[in-house]
Amino acid sequence: MAFHHFRLCLFLSFLIFLGMASAQLSTNFYSSSCPNALSTIKSAVNSAINNEARMGASLLRLHFHDCFVNGCDASILLDDTSNFTGEKTAGPNANSVRGFDVVDTIKSQVESACPGVVSCADILAVAARDSVVALGGPSWTVRLGRRDSTTASLSTANSDIPAPTLNLSGLISSFSNKGFSANEMVALSGSHTIGQARCTSFRARIYNETNIDASFQSSLQANCPSSGGDNNLSPLDIQSPTTFDNAYFTNLVNNKGLLHSDQELFNGGSTDSQVNTYRTRSTTFFTDFANAMVKMGNLSPLTGTNGEIRTNCRKTN
Repeated sequence: MAFHHFRLCLFLSFLIFLGMASAQLSTNFYSSSCPNALSTIKSAVNSAINNEARMGASLLRLHFHDCFVNGCDASILLDDTSNFTGEKTAGPNANSVRGFDVVDTIKSQVESACPGVVSCADILAVAARDSVVALGGPSWTVRLGRRDSTTASLSTANSDIPAPTLNLSGLISSFSNKGFSANEMVALSGSHTIGQARCTSFRARIYNETNIDASFQSSLQANCPSSGGDNNLSPLDIQSPTTFDNAYFTNLVNNKGLLHSDQELFNGGSTDSQVNTYRTRSTTFFTDFANAMVKMGNLSPLTGTNGEIRTNCRKTN
């Protein structure tokens, strides 16, 4: 009896292990089912960035805003319909998140090669990595096998994506809620070495705050009036806005952080030393950023038979 009980326990343990294994992402997920998937995505990303360098930052941000809302499941790509509300109209996304047309192009190319195989969530994860590499940043191995959600959450997008108005403790909490340390939060914030922000997201900083370089402040005010011009853009990294480097951290030390949340990382608080480390050691920043991106890509993926592989990233099958 004891032996049979032992065999049953062993069998159940094996089943649990199989369940865990099926929920894991793998680096070679498409190696036989769609061997050209990664090269197809990479060439499409490079083409989009050659057309507009800013698109690299836009694609990286899509992955971030996807993963922070119920995991990396491509929920951010779903369009609103008469009976469905997606995440595109959430405060952090509306009139801000972009790159959907590039994702559509990538998806159609991948679908032509391997119909119904490659998920939109995996496309976002790979496109984020390829964008960073194209702009001079580090590479990392993207684990694959995510599936696409059939739902989205406007309310979670509004509550869980960190706002540019957050102070340091709020940033630490927001990232801690997703399992990231303060150091990982600082590393991921370094993604602001590329990309642009709208006037509405930094107006309060440039008119109300004092921990800002005076000439930097004046140049920003010239492009971002105290009222109106909400959509006027300024680079998050004034030094090299289309190069993925560590200049963002140098900017912070010089009080040239564009967003309130940027400058909070270097404002006499607990993360000052980390900013200084990344400012002087770009290889450390690159390594930490790549590792944090792998971790972010692993946030609550749908795997196995959960979710679906969308044919069109903008709508469920």
